[in-house]
Amino acid sequence: MRKKVILTMCLFVLALGTDAKADELTELKEQIKILQQRIEKLEAKQNQQDAQMEKKIAKAVEEKQVDSLPDNIKWIERIQWGGDFRYRHESISDDTASTKRNRNRIRARLKMKAKVNDEWDAIFRIATGSSDSPTSTNHTLGDSSDDSFSSKELWLDWAYADYHPKWKPGLNILLGKMANPFYMVGGNQVIFDGDVSPEGGAAIYKWKMSDSTCAQLTGGAYWMRERSTGPDTSLFGIQGLVKHKLSDDSHILGGISYYDFGNINGQMLSGISSNGNTTSGGMYTSDYDMLEGFAEYGFKLGKAPASVFGTYVNNIAASTSGDTAWLIGTKYNKAKDPGTWEVSYDYRDVEKNAVVGGLCDSDFIGGGTDGKGHVVGFKYQLDENVQFGLNYFMNKKNVSSTKDDFRLIQADIMFKF
Repeated sequence: MRKKVILTMCLFVLALGTDAKADELTELKEQIKILQQRIEKLEAKQNQQDAQMEKKIAKAVEEKQVDSLPDNIKWIERIQWGGDFRYRHESISDDTASTKRNRNRIRARLKMKAKVNDEWDAIFRIATGSSDSPTSTNHTLGDSSDDSFSSKELWLDWAYADYHPKWKPGLNILLGKMANPFYMVGGNQVIFDGDVSPEGGAAIYKWKMSDSTCAQLTGGAYWMRERSTGPDTSLFGIQGLVKHKLSDDSHILGGISYYDFGNINGQMLSGISSNGNTTSGGMYTSDYDMLEGFAEYGFKLGKAPASVFGTYVNNIAASTSGDTAWLIGTKYNKAKDPGTWEVSYDYRDVEKNAVVGGLCDSDFIGGGTDGKGHVVGFKYQLDENVQFGLNYFMNKKNVSSTKDDFRLIQADIMFKF
């Protein structure tokens, strides 16, 4: 463009011929020079705009923005996938068993979260499991109850909707078969095993009380056993907790929970073993209305995060003795980046009728109540999303009668994606 303009101007000058005066030619040459400078500036500006546009296009392609996708597959942007695979070796020594047991187990879980709109999500997860037990998603390799090299079952582990309205930030309403919404201090499993996925409805509301203090209120109503000819067995729970930040490196947390198991006394729950609870003819002989208090103190020990925590549970509806459970524990450091590690320890005492034995920790004393003892844990981050874990259970089971020794060593390797 610039060359065409200059050429035109030159032809115009030649056309003037010899009749043009010298001063007029000088003036005309100056005007041409000024015009040439303006054209060069316009070209430079245009080149800069073109370069910026190319960068924006490249960034949009790299980040896979929605506008860059065809309309018929834009729904892909609303889906998030995640999951994990765990390989575990267990060595079990149990005084109530005839021989020491060694077994290898696998667990696989796949989760999908779909954004329905700005206020609703739908969450699904499938998981392995050798039965419909609510407290385990493990498969034992070479299980004697299966055919050799048999295919392994998959179960619907989660299927729920999450409503988080814009008009009330901090509120989540859950409907379906869901992840347990109640806070378990230190990740303890005194009341509920980590694999328990309750079924019904729940609400969680979180809010800030001040710049350094926040609170959370959780409520849930769940169906455990629907009966066509009798009262349903249900679970109602409510929990409140407060967390206060003492400094950038420390906090305290405390809370209270109440869990009411309705119509469990005199009933049998299919798929849930009593596991230490007092029964008669397979029927529970007690109600279970549990009051829990818990606390946690988090701080830095050197440069590493650390915490101490504890929980105390009392079944205020127990009709027999053995109605309390408690745990105290600690954690140090955090296995997150490759090469980092963490250790944990807890001691617990769970009496016969303190909690529902078929829903509490399935590893401690082999599952259930009427036991006490130590649990030591270690984790090491081998690589990104690859972690090694080791747990050692040194427990006493049937402590109200025979006081049998129980030892369990678990060695895990976990892959997350």
